[in-house]
Amino acid sequence: MTPSRTLVERKQRQARQRIVEAAQELFQEHGFDRVSVGDIAERAEVGRTTFFRHFRDKQEVVFAREQELLDLVAAVGRADDAPPPRSVTEGVEQLGPVLVALCTRATADAAGYARHFALIEQHPELRDRDAAKMQQFGDELSGLLVRRGADEATAVLAGQIALACFRTAKRLGNDPHTLADDTRAALTRALALGADGPDPAAP
Repeated sequence: MTPSRTLVERKQRQARQRIVEAAQELFQEHGFDRVSVGDIAERAEVGRTTFFRHFRDKQEVVFAREQELLDLVAAVGRADDAPPPRSVTEGVEQLGPVLVALCTRATADAAGYARHFALIEQHPELRDRDAAKMQQFGDELSGLLVRRGADEATAVLAGQIALACFRTAKRLGNDPHTLADDTRAALTRALALGADGPDPAAP
């Protein structure tokens, strides 16, 4: 990678971060509905073209952090040497540490996490976008197992079970201070369901 390309990429990352920070500030100050793309671009000191290079609309800025986490999941498994799961149970076991690590990363800024979901709860269109993002997480978790060599049926079911455990932790309070532990506990309970019998998806 040439120095000039590195510099361009760094400037693009910085512009994206300024957009995210500006949007968060403006949503906090004025409310989501009263903030326009133009307002965000002006506060971030970027042009509208730059804004739309990074985000398709102001809703997507709200979910910038989720997209970063999705990109991390997509990257996991490309270079690791984990064996393909032989059953749904093994698939969920492999996804557990990934999911807990994502929870830990997402809630590192506990106050920011709480503000994020408080904003989402106030707007139906953001709740819809959040639901779509959650399904993307399920798809990416399944994709991780496929990249490790799992068959599609095993990967999809394991991904959806892992996602259900995360959703359970969110429904139980969505506390940023305990989300990782609550997700880990839900995964443990889900795995215990199949501990006494054969995995129906196993060959």
